[in-house]
Amino acid sequence: MALALTSSAFTHNSAIPKQYTCQGSDISVPLAWSGLPNATKSLVLIVDDPDAPDPAAPKLTWVHWVLYNIPPGAAGLKAGIKPDEMPKGALDGLNDWKRAGYGGPCPPIGRHRYFHKLYALDTVLPDLNRPTKAQLETAMQGHVLEKFELIGTYQKD
Repeated sequence: MALALTSSAFTHNSAIPKQYTCQGSDISVPLAWSGLPNATKSLVLIVDDPDAPDPAAPKLTWVHWVLYNIPPGAAGLKAGIKPDEMPKGALDGLNDWKRAGYGGPCPPIGRHRYFHKLYALDTVLPDLNRPTKAQLETAMQGHVLEKFELIGTYQKD
């Protein structure tokens, strides 16, 4: 069985409900995964938006969530998960608001895509002291067993 990532809040390439955005409660979406490779020692979750600031003329990828060292025994993350509810061993990185944790979709213009990327790693990474996405991706090099992307979209009212 191949690695898979799903959400009970939205399906692949469909709209993320408002409650998970800056126009709602700004809580993280529920996520569940399956099909981890046998050699998986930890998981990484990166949520980003490659359409910032305007999908018609994207200039940068905005990072919404960086989470690593998720234990393979965890089956997912509940909606609105708080730092003290994370699976034991999971560590936060920094999003582009320069803070740890989840920051929901808040596109300034147009409908943006939000990539929820799950990586299965063959190692547990050292404590990287709240890494950025780029720092985490560097640390992951050579350790990715499999990757899966779940894409949701959002446009402000």
